[in-house]
Amino acid sequence: MGAGDRRWTDRGEAIGHGLMWSARWSTRLALIAVGVVLLWLLIGRIWVVVMPVLLGLLITTVLWPPARWLRSRGTPPALAASIVLLVGLAVLGGVLTLISVSIASGVPDIASSASDAIQQARDWLAGPPFNLADSKLDQLLQQGTDQLQASVGSIANGLITGVGTVTSGVVTGILALLLAFLFVKDGPRFLPWLRGVVGDRAGGHLTVVLDRVWTTLGDFIRTQAIVSFVDAVLIGIGMVVLGVPLAIPLAALTFLGGFVPIVGAFIAGALAVLVALVSNGVTAAVILLVIVVVVQQLEGNVLQPILQSRSLRLHAAVVLLAVTAGSSLYGIAGAFLAVPVAATVAVVLRYLSEVIDRGSAVETAGADEPHLPGMDVPENDR
Repeated sequence: MGAGDRRWTDRGEAIGHGLMWSARWSTRLALIAVGVVLLWLLIGRIWVVVMPVLLGLLITTVLWPPARWLRSRGTPPALAASIVLLVGLAVLGGVLTLISVSIASGVPDIASSASDAIQQARDWLAGPPFNLADSKLDQLLQQGTDQLQASVGSIANGLITGVGTVTSGVVTGILALLLAFLFVKDGPRFLPWLRGVVGDRAGGHLTVVLDRVWTTLGDFIRTQAIVSFVDAVLIGIGMVVLGVPLAIPLAALTFLGGFVPIVGAFIAGALAVLVALVSNGVTAAVILLVIVVVVQQLEGNVLQPILQSRSLRLHAAVVLLAVTAGSSLYGIAGAFLAVPVAATVAVVLRYLSEVIDRGSAVETAGADEPHLPGMDVPENDR
């Protein structure tokens, strides 16, 4: 008689067995929850270390393909890592320089139309329905000035806090770049070293999992680049159609800002709308604002979840919940890293499921252990 065909002698025995089964699984789940909480607290305590490592890994996914190409042609690892890192920084610096030069060359034209825009705004406020005369406008401006003077202390504290945050971000970025250099230079040595430390059997499992995690991180960066490119193209087309100056550099800023969730896209869109307001008037600014909002809603709620759910094999709802949880817990950095972290957890869970299914198949069929794709485990360890 199999376990599934067992008959209980009375109702009390069946209830007791159910309670014992529930108690065992409740204890196991409680221990798992305690472990997760402790790990979460540990990550929070050493976040200043974890953050640069994660950013360095993401940067490495971009730098590794050209570095691998150079190494395949005989370039020493350190030189290949240095070349790709310096070229990447040069490309990024060149793009930012072109954007800055374009903006600087367009500032005089924008400034010349800014005074007209301000006068139009004053005339609009002076008419119905506001009917604000110049004296009322001056009074409102004076009240705003007094309020700013009264809040100068809190503003100064905010600026000091902001400077500290920017400084911390710069240090984190520099550390991430240094780690990315080391990852590109010595990355291929890591898995053999890890396999030698933990043994061939456990090392085989870790090799498969880490290889899949690496692929997942690369897919995340490529997907984020596609989403940012679509944002930049659609918003850039809107600016060109409306005749907004600096459309190309603003579109480039939109592309770069797309890699910083929530805040990056918001700042780039707000800057584009501001330029449209002072250069093309209120109507063009409102139309561009609608375009920016629609594109960002399309990107955040449709395009990004769908693309990431396909490339990372995550449901769109999981992507949205991960971004929401990450942003609420760790701010901008949490929103950016939430999706790759969720995808990494999913990779580990899927691999564990494969191992369990493999064990169940072997136990049921009594046959040799099936070989998982990509897994290389010695015969004597199977």
